[in-house]
Amino acid sequence: MPFSPMPFSMSRASLPVFAVVLDVAGHLLAKAEAYATEKKIDPAVLLAWRLAPDMFPLLRQFQIVTDLTKNGAGRLAGVTPPRFEDTEKTFADMKARLDRTAAFIKTLDAAAIDAAIDTPVTFPIGPDHKGRMIGADYLNHFVLPNVYFHLTVAYAILRSLGLDIGKLDYLGNIPITRT
Repeated sequence: MPFSPMPFSMSRASLPVFAVVLDVAGHLLAKAEAYATEKKIDPAVLLAWRLAPDMFPLLRQFQIVTDLTKNGAGRLAGVTPPRFEDTEKTFADMKARLDRTAAFIKTLDAAAIDAAIDTPVTFPIGPDHKGRMIGADYLNHFVLPNVYFHLTVAYAILRSLGLDIGKLDYLGNIPITRT
């Protein structure tokens, strides 16, 4: 069967990517929980682990992944994303946050995201500053790189703890056809 590519759009560059990223985060979180149980590691210790003293711990890396996906997609769709209070303390808490984020992403209108390609988007940069970019730049140069950065750091933290995870655990269920 010949390959028939679909047109590229902002929604195709974001919504399926965010769905895969959230699924991967859930998969990594489940593997981390199983590892903590198997090795008799206090889950709080594992969730607080960092790669370096000046980096965020594992739990915060996952929180940031959810914030970037829901806030980025919401801003592009022109809707106010839900606010999460960052009160998660357990694997179950974080799994629930991932689920809430995935549910929100599914409510967004792809046409609204596509229409944001040249629309200015204003967003916080840290606690004291705001940035402004057009939609395409915001997605490609801020949201996606940051999502992948924090997911990669979470993956690296788990690898540093000895989890048996690899590239396929990180890539997740990407749309690939094997020939």
